[in-house]
Amino acid sequence: MIGEMTHLGSVMAAVMFVWAIFRQLFPDEFRRDVRKYVNKVVSYVYPYVEITFHEYQVDSWFERSKAFESIERYLSTNSSKRAQRLKANVIKDSESVVLSMDENEEVTDEFNGIQIWWTSSKKIPQQRALFSYRGDEENRYYKLICRREHRDIITNVYMKHVLDEGKAIAVRTRQRKLYTNNKSENWYGYKRTMWSHIIFEHPSTFDTLAMDPKKKKEILNDLMMFSKSKDYYKKVGKSWKRGYLLYGPPGTGKSSMIAAMANLLEYDIYDLELTSVKDNTDLRKLLIGTSSKSIIVIEDIDCSLDLTGQRKEKKKEESKDDKDPVQKKAEEEVGDKKKKGSEVTLSGLLNFIDGLWSACGSERLIVFTTNYVEKLDPALIRRGRMDKHIEMSYCCYETFKVLANNYLDVESHELFETISRMLGETKMTPADVAESLMPKSDEDSAEVCLNKLIKSLEDAKEEARLKAIEDAKAEEEASKKKEENFEKVQESDAKLTDEGVDKVQVSDAKENGVNV
Repeated sequence: MIGEMTHLGSVMAAVMFVWAIFRQLFPDEFRRDVRKYVNKVVSYVYPYVEITFHEYQVDSWFERSKAFESIERYLSTNSSKRAQRLKANVIKDSESVVLSMDENEEVTDEFNGIQIWWTSSKKIPQQRALFSYRGDEENRYYKLICRREHRDIITNVYMKHVLDEGKAIAVRTRQRKLYTNNKSENWYGYKRTMWSHIIFEHPSTFDTLAMDPKKKKEILNDLMMFSKSKDYYKKVGKSWKRGYLLYGPPGTGKSSMIAAMANLLEYDIYDLELTSVKDNTDLRKLLIGTSSKSIIVIEDIDCSLDLTGQRKEKKKEESKDDKDPVQKKAEEEVGDKKKKGSEVTLSGLLNFIDGLWSACGSERLIVFTTNYVEKLDPALIRRGRMDKHIEMSYCCYETFKVLANNYLDVESHELFETISRMLGETKMTPADVAESLMPKSDEDSAEVCLNKLIKSLEDAKEEARLKAIEDAKAEEEASKKKEENFEKVQESDAKLTDEGVDKVQVSDAKENGVNV
């Protein structure tokens, strides 16, 4: 290939020399006609096809071409082995170094027995712009060269292979991130964005997750099935996404479950804070700004916004039409002040989950967490929006065994039987159990930590007993007070009845002419 290209280069150099003399002797119009025919002749003689991929395109001058990035990643896997001159790039937010072809370097690739040549070059403009928004006016590009008879295979099959492989490399090598949304008023301005992020490095996995093994396996199978179901979702006409509702008391591992999901599927996490979103329009913009292969999380959704009572409030507003206009206006102003923080509505959130805009990405999980599932509007958590409801409950014996193995490297112990019995009698969250099992010094052996847990369970059982007594007393006092109030109401009604009878008798006497 190099010899052929050198020979062709010599021929082309001679042609260019002749063309330079020709330009000086003949006018522009004549030269244009001659050049058109010369190009046709050269196209018949030149046995290769060249395809150029620029780093920046005219229609998106400030954003790198996706095709260029995919080709760069694809070639980086080969250029470091074959190219003689390499260029090192450090990935942003990471310490890893990627080697790629330096300028004016050439590497070869082979696909189905076909040889392809790639060259890396850059074009420097003759006049540099006074102001540059990209910071670099040099336009780099990759050039693909192949023989003319292989054109259809290269354009229809090979290029798709290169782009798909480049995307796959990006997924495998990317640093996963944890995003949070900025306040809507801070989206605009130089280098301001809707989402801020940090590198996601949470250690939680399904191996370390403390929950019932049967339930854990069920969730694992569901997640793996989802990740492989792209064609199935397309066949049934649904967006490739799935909703999970995690509910249960605080400390039962809802956040750890989300982190384990992200680590299993290698997804990014978008932690959406609804109170920072101005309105439904901004909520849609945030959705568009998320990527595929991600988990969108709204934690404690029952506390995020007053979404559960909006339908009841609407009914109340319908009965306010007969109020005094001045009073009605004052109440509306008070309501506007309350809504000043966010105007996201239940309808807007429902459209966010499964409306038309929810199809703007693919391979995405939407996860809600709540401590009080009964407070949520049924429309928000119905099947089809929150497809799988997962109860994160108090610690059971199977959960305890996972924690004991994680924290103490103990799979069995003589105290396990006592702990099993006490867990059946006492409600304690996995977080509290883990705190008791965690050694606080080098002297804390496994037996010391297990005895500490037993003591915590005894204390929790005693607290529950005392609370039950207090609740019973409070209920008894409330019932007694209710009976007293009922008796007072009856006495009052009787008194009013007697006074009413007396008044009727006096009125009848006056009508009959009797002096009272």
